[in-house]
Amino acid sequence: MTDLRRRQLVVGFLVAGAGLLGRDAFAQPGRLFKIGALTESWGPTPSIVGLRDGLQELGYREDKDFTIGVRFTEGKVAELPAAARDLVRHRVDVIVTTESGPAAKAAQVATNQIPIVVIGSGDPVGLRLVRSLARPGGNITGVADLDVQLVPKRMEIFRELIPGLKRVLVPYDTTNSAAVAQLAVHREAALRLGLTLVERPVRNEEEARATITGLRKGDADGIFSLRFLSSNIPGFILEVASRGVMPTMFTSGFFVERGGLVSYAADLYALGKQAARIVDKILKGTRPAELPVEQSTKFELVINLKTAKTLGLTIPPSVLLRADRLIQ
Repeated sequence: MTDLRRRQLVVGFLVAGAGLLGRDAFAQPGRLFKIGALTESWGPTPSIVGLRDGLQELGYREDKDFTIGVRFTEGKVAELPAAARDLVRHRVDVIVTTESGPAAKAAQVATNQIPIVVIGSGDPVGLRLVRSLARPGGNITGVADLDVQLVPKRMEIFRELIPGLKRVLVPYDTTNSAAVAQLAVHREAALRLGLTLVERPVRNEEEARATITGLRKGDADGIFSLRFLSSNIPGFILEVASRGVMPTMFTSGFFVERGGLVSYAADLYALGKQAARIVDKILKGTRPAELPVEQSTKFELVINLKTAKTLGLTIPPSVLLRADRLIQ
């Protein structure tokens, strides 16, 4: 079991094994709002924690005014539709999906009646979740994390950090259509920076484990992790990072806190708190179609100095000055 699986945040939430809540998870006395969270992670994500904290800051009391039930599928994209349908069966008031286009699509297919708030799905228009950012037009709205738009900057920072960076390895799950679709953006960014993208397709967790944990120095100059958790690819990249095999770039500070080298992305916790204000409006009667999709307002560059030392890297002062967080 990887560190990613061991250390997922679970504070304040009802969660159970196999990625599903028990049958009575929403059976609370009195009238409270039932929020169903859908994620392909191994438990509540930083954005779900931010959502919970954001609602409390708005005056909602957990287990008295609202409860959050989390359906998580442990990197198994194929199980998201069933988990989404389970939330619908529980008649939740709002469905929240986090950091995953596949999770948002699964919720979209499961219901066109229950409001859906998407937190950080990348491009909600490109994924055909909404008609436009200004006029969603259906039962879906949310907060976009601009992940795709940040790819060129993320790769530029990686090149600035790694002297002699030439070959960037990108493992991806071929069964995840959203991950496959993002490759074009990564290829274009690499080409513009004079880098070679080394693509490593995998079809399941076993292939991902063998491909990534078997990497050796010299196979590439660094690893670029996509945002998707399917097949536990980021978890296996984290194992490689902990062994000091090669530098790693992630799409969340969560992984840098646990041994990755660097990340540049929207602050997921802040994203969840931002989404709480949207959920609040929906719970007070505003239809999702009337709520424009917002964009992330807080981004962070996170660097793990301990990992850099293990890799023998000296972080340029210009990059250190731009860092929002330095992990010692």
